[in-house]
Amino acid sequence: MTTTTAPAPAMKPWVESIHAYVPGKAALGDRPVVAKLSSNENPFGPSPHAVAAMTEVLGHSHLYPDPAATALRQALAARHGIDADRIICGTGSDELIHLVAGAFAGPGDEILYVRHGFAVYDIAARRVGATPVVAPDVDYTCDVDAVLAAVTPRTRVVFLANPNNPTGTLIPAAEVRRLHAGLPPTCVFALDAAYAEFAEGEYEDGLALADTHANVVALRTFSKIYGLAAQRIGWGYAQPALIDAMHRIRAPFNVPATGQAGAIAALADEDWVEKTRTHTLTWRRWLAGEVNALGNAGLRAIPSAANFVLVEFPEDGPANAAAANAALLADGIIARYLAVQAMPRCIRISVGTEAETRAAAAALRRFVESVVP
Repeated sequence: MTTTTAPAPAMKPWVESIHAYVPGKAALGDRPVVAKLSSNENPFGPSPHAVAAMTEVLGHSHLYPDPAATALRQALAARHGIDADRIICGTGSDELIHLVAGAFAGPGDEILYVRHGFAVYDIAARRVGATPVVAPDVDYTCDVDAVLAAVTPRTRVVFLANPNNPTGTLIPAAEVRRLHAGLPPTCVFALDAAYAEFAEGEYEDGLALADTHANVVALRTFSKIYGLAAQRIGWGYAQPALIDAMHRIRAPFNVPATGQAGAIAALADEDWVEKTRTHTLTWRRWLAGEVNALGNAGLRAIPSAANFVLVEFPEDGPANAAAANAALLADGIIARYLAVQAMPRCIRISVGTEAETRAAAAALRRFVESVVP
């Protein structure tokens, strides 16, 4: 093989500024995993009806999927009482985040999101050459006034995850609407409701806002409560002009046939969804209580409206997050240590099965008791 000293192709400077997304750890080498609680997955998996529907489609794998996801959009429209023509489906909601950024922002524009927001927002902004702008939060929660204060004439997109990932925090419906009302009509408000099904109380998922406002897109996913993370199915809802712009840059055949079939069947299995929701709310509260019981060591569970609990550790001392993460891994518990997202004091623990959740709490307690007199 010969080498050359000629200059290599140079990536665009805005691409060079991207820090690639780092997914949650999935394995421990040759050691057994007691509980994988790093990616907010449904511990029960998809509905058996969804599995059966996907299995049936496998025999037609030589055929391209419906590029418009027609049957899935119709099922979503019937389930939520919305217009199927205003629905766009994507390769997970991640693709839709990129489509919003790509269709409405570019070099010289700004994309705004909240500190400790979903990591893909930053990547999506930089990928199109836009400038990411981060608004400060308050105790891991969106501060609507701070977001509105950060809006400039260059702001083209505002992303809000509600409930937020990785913090789990939620702002009520009135605050969501106040945030939208304070934005200029030329700015797209992308309300990311990936964890909508786990929220309680007064909640705004964005569908009603998108029905009546031309600058709102509501984003959802089948990866969480529906247990179809491996199939990569997301969907968005907005008025026709926004949907048309996103379709122009959407990849063709972007949702696999298996995923479309599985999602339709999953929507119809309301008992499976309710089973997952009830379990998650029960064990989310239990896990938060177990964490807060370790408050004498400086641990704190951030109030969560998602399917995980964010645990804050003391900044200094033996009961810190890095040491806790090492102890959890030694016990076969894979959680999400968030130093990679500039949150070195925090570990996010997904709600697993009862056995998995109890194992994580027990490992955390053993760690604390081993380092705190």
